Amino acid sequence: MSGPASVHDLVQSHRVTAVIYAAAKLNLAEAIGDEAKSVAELARLVSADESALRRLLVGLTTIGLCRQADRDRFAMTDLGRQLDETADPSFKDWVLFEGEMLAQSWTGLVDSVRSGKSAGELRGDGDDRYAATSNAPEFTRRFNAAMVSLTRSIVPRIVAAHDFATARVVMDLGGGTGELIGGVLQHNPHLEGIAFDLARCEPGARAHFDRLGIADRGRFVAGSFFEKVPVGADTILMKSILHNWRDDRCEVILRNCRDALPASGTLIVIERIMPELATTGPQDRSCVMSDLNMLRGPGGRERTEAEYRRLGVLAGFAFVGTRGIGSFSLVEFRRVGH
Repeated sequence: MSGPASVHDLVQSHRVTAVIYAAAKLNLAEAIGDEAKSVAELARLVSADESALRRLLVGLTTIGLCRQADRDRFAMTDLGRQLDETADPSFKDWVLFEGEMLAQSWTGLVDSVRSGKSAGELRGDGDDRYAATSNAPEFTRRFNAAMVSLTRSIVPRIVAAHDFATARVVMDLGGGTGELIGGVLQHNPHLEGIAFDLARCEPGARAHFDRLGIADRGRFVAGSFFEKVPVGADTILMKSILHNWRDDRCEVILRNCRDALPASGTLIVIERIMPELATTGPQDRSCVMSDLNMLRGPGGRERTEAEYRRLGVLAGFAFVGTRGIGSFSLVEFRRVGH
């Protein structure tokens, strides 16, 4: 794909987001299914105006999510099928989260760049978005569903990249409804697992463990990693946790992890790694856009490998190594001392 011809092309990117969001909200991928359908039939299925829907489908065709079989029949491409909630992978929940939550938040980016403060801090909510939204069930539901869709897409890479053979009990810190730890347990029948997160995630996690048939090996523990991390695990996973927080808060989390682990226990941090010198490559762009999302959202940041190493060593860990898994990396540490 050729690059943009001008800034004029770049600045219209929000329109692509809006088109993809509209398709997800209308359940178009589910309505079209595996075979091309006429616009008239689709309009009935998704309760839309036929002429307007055809225009949307043409738009989806130009960005590669639909294929025009003939003038009035459209099919989903392999890429477009990722909007189907039953697809593997499915990013429908992330698209809905992006369209309903993040797109609105990003309109205030200038305010965050000027002040250095997140949207919540500018509103006076404080620096903990998760506490501030604990009484907003729709945000929590949409956020958790979006995180599940992202995590589910990289679980196979995580279990392939790290050998859990010597581990016995693995804890996923900030594990939400158990998507990551569930995948790890499925691929490692000898393991027991713990999802550790706020109490509101417990019903979803228990139901997920039941669905996977691992309720005898997986359990949920409620709590805050700023207060105390429960003991009992020899390996702690943290995916997309540290990037939510500023350095001082990360140090609290990491020290609590160190206190919970046995001697030589393993800590695996799964995050995007910021480039030392950014390029126009898609992986760099994805990471830097996530960094700006952290600035605007929870107030954290994406970090370079050197910055993660520094945080780990300050908290009493020895750096073991880093392995790339697509747009994410596994940064491994070992607990030192007694």
